[in-house]
Amino acid sequence: MGQLDGKVAIVTGAGRGIGKATAITYAKEGAKVVVASRTQATLDGVVKQITDAGGTAIGITCDVGHKDQIFAMVDKAVKAFGPVDILVNNAQGFGTEANPQKSTVFVSVQDTDDVELEYTFRTGALASLWAMQAVYPHMKGRGGKIINFASAAGMTGDPGNTSYNIAKEAIRVITRTAAREWGPDGIQINTVNPFLRTDAWENWEKARPEDVKKYAESVPLKRLGDPMKDGGPLMVFIASDANSYMTGHDFNLDGGWEIHA
Repeated sequence: MGQLDGKVAIVTGAGRGIGKATAITYAKEGAKVVVASRTQATLDGVVKQITDAGGTAIGITCDVGHKDQIFAMVDKAVKAFGPVDILVNNAQGFGTEANPQKSTVFVSVQDTDDVELEYTFRTGALASLWAMQAVYPHMKGRGGKIINFASAAGMTGDPGNTSYNIAKEAIRVITRTAAREWGPDGIQINTVNPFLRTDAWENWEKARPEDVKKYAESVPLKRLGDPMKDGGPLMVFIASDANSYMTGHDFNLDGGWEIHA
């Protein structure tokens, strides 16, 4: 018996990194997983990995920067598997729609460009909101778990990371507000702030090696987390019946980096 047996889960940005690890782990725990990403090839690879291991999954292409695609994705998920029990809002765009980047773009507050800010916010905060709105009718009255992704960068005001910080802090506000409003419907919404080695991290490391080295060395546990080993178990707990009484909270998956007094 898996911890997520019989559950239907949607994971956005599931073609790589944390999203991929979450989708694979959820399938191992018995969930029927909708693997959502912009790129068909990456979707096919993740779905094949899940099904080859005996799990159940389908891939749905979705650019989360477009509201209609998000609602269409949820409709397809419901038609395939039934009402959604778990939503993981992991996807996040960087750069601009015309010139997307592989990791966060560092621009000072005074030089932040409207186009870059709009795209980062739309693919992060607005995309999370839209996906939550799309699954709400399927969770209302029967309960559900929503997991959003923010960042310690926004919590600490990481210099030069303006657009990303704004988007990620907005996600934390959306989480808290919905947790209050949707609590009576049995829907729990929490946020994860990860500090894990992913493709985006490695691209960031190439762009700012000294800064990234400093961040990594400041982790009390003296290592970066692994999306599968460290991220998977937490993502399962938050989405499982074992988590029956936590909502509106931040889970700092960061090896102690963001320790508050």
